[in-house]
Amino acid sequence: MSADAAGFLPVIRPMRPADLEAVHGVETRAYDYPWTATIFSDCLRMGYECWVQLATDHIVGHFVLAMGPGEAHVLNLAIHPGWHNRGLGRSLLSRALERAEELGAESVFLEVRPSNAPAVHLYRSLGFRRVGRRRDYYPCEQGREDAFVMRYDLREVAPPGR
Repeated sequence: MSADAAGFLPVIRPMRPADLEAVHGVETRAYDYPWTATIFSDCLRMGYECWVQLATDHIVGHFVLAMGPGEAHVLNLAIHPGWHNRGLGRSLLSRALERAEELGAESVFLEVRPSNAPAVHLYRSLGFRRVGRRRDYYPCEQGREDAFVMRYDLREVAPPGR
């Protein structure tokens, strides 16, 4: 996948079953311990909010959002490494927050590896706050890594009218 096009048309749309191969391709390039294609398929089947980020005609990112009473949880968010530093992760996460609010969430939660400094920075810059830690949450080369639990309060952070 080439990221050399200076001009591209970014589009965010709901994920479709036909997207699963491309989504899994992004996932395996973005993470050392990726979700399987079956997990994404199950998320679609269960009615989770599954969206893809396209750059012109290629899927370059995705998110999965689970809804609960008054809250949402970002279960997965990834951008193909060849498309980093173009604002796509920010726009994809912003769409996830918009979708959570449209569906009635007051708060949005996510977990992030403390070692993933770019992601932690992105989440903080959008208004997420660290509210906890999950011990031994993620697999890693040395065994397990903790996760920061972060929360975005839509009532406090969302601009009026959003």
